[in-house]
Amino acid sequence: MEYKPRLKQKYQEEIMPALLKQFSYSSVMQVPRLMKICLNQGLGDAITDKKLIDTGVEEMTLIAGQKAVSVKSRKDISNFKLRRGMPVGVRVTLRGNKMYEFLDRLISVAIPRIRDFRGINDKGFDGRGNYTFGITEQIIFPEIDIDKISKINGMDITLVTSARTDQECLALLKEFGLPFKNQNR
Repeated sequence: MEYKPRLKQKYQEEIMPALLKQFSYSSVMQVPRLMKICLNQGLGDAITDKKLIDTGVEEMTLIAGQKAVSVKSRKDISNFKLRRGMPVGVRVTLRGNKMYEFLDRLISVAIPRIRDFRGINDKGFDGRGNYTFGITEQIIFPEIDIDKISKINGMDITLVTSARTDQECLALLKEFGLPFKNQNR
């Protein structure tokens, strides 16, 4: 039997029929689905300390389970002592089974470890069915060893869906189990 991530199975068996009924789609192909998850970490201090990019790539690779790449600046900004082509961040894009595995770890392990957590903000929708939220500390992920951390960095997580509206995207993400602040929407 072929391995299938837990959330992918849940999507096919529970979430898809629920959304089909809720929004009364005429075909299962209209049901919104998760396309990709983009993780992005801006490391502006890397201008002065080159080792930050290497540790950022290493940490992001551990968190995502896939090799992360450094992002280089596109233009010169003299006020920030920034030159074109200098590394300023780290990113990774997850698709397929790795995407579902990451989302599962994020929902069930990482988010509950956030200090003073009251739910993620539901204002991160872009109007086209995508959702972005930020995490202030990378140490909420169990893959990161707290003793080896030199600097606490945050990151942005973007969930790209095939939903056409924010309501459809919100319904999809709630079905996956993302804990939003205002659950009564």
